[in-house]
Amino acid sequence: MPRTYIAILKVFLTQYYLEQNYAHPPPSLVIKTVSTKEITSTIQALKTIISHGFDKISVKLLKVSAPYISSPLTHICNKSIMSGIFPDRMKFSIVKPIDKKANKMNPTNYRPISLLTSFLKVFEKALYIRVNEHLNTVKCRCNERQ
Repeated sequence: MPRTYIAILKVFLTQYYLEQNYAHPPPSLVIKTVSTKEITSTIQALKTIISHGFDKISVKLLKVSAPYISSPLTHICNKSIMSGIFPDRMKFSIVKPIDKKANKMNPTNYRPISLLTSFLKVFEKALYIRVNEHLNTVKCRCNERQ
């Protein structure tokens, strides 16, 4: 087959596929802002642990200070959602090796863990809820069309 026929066939199949499968494309992802109440409840729902990320703020300390930092944290989360920019400081983590209870002299007997900041855990949970709601909505709409 000459090259032009292949290109024409490719365009036809692509258009046919798009018309068949995407006659009703899924809705675009629109992330709603978070409320101070939601941030506070997310903080309180975190598992209380004393480990911390590079910022040295543990979940235990975050829970104690929740009434004072919920509003600023809500503002940061909402600003990030509106701008679509993830704060650089929340991207850092501490990676530590944890042994697998075997020979500690063998490097293959270690697995890495990442110690994330407590603020990141709260922000991720808020985003997870929103993305999960969107995917469930899209899934329901796709099932209705079939």
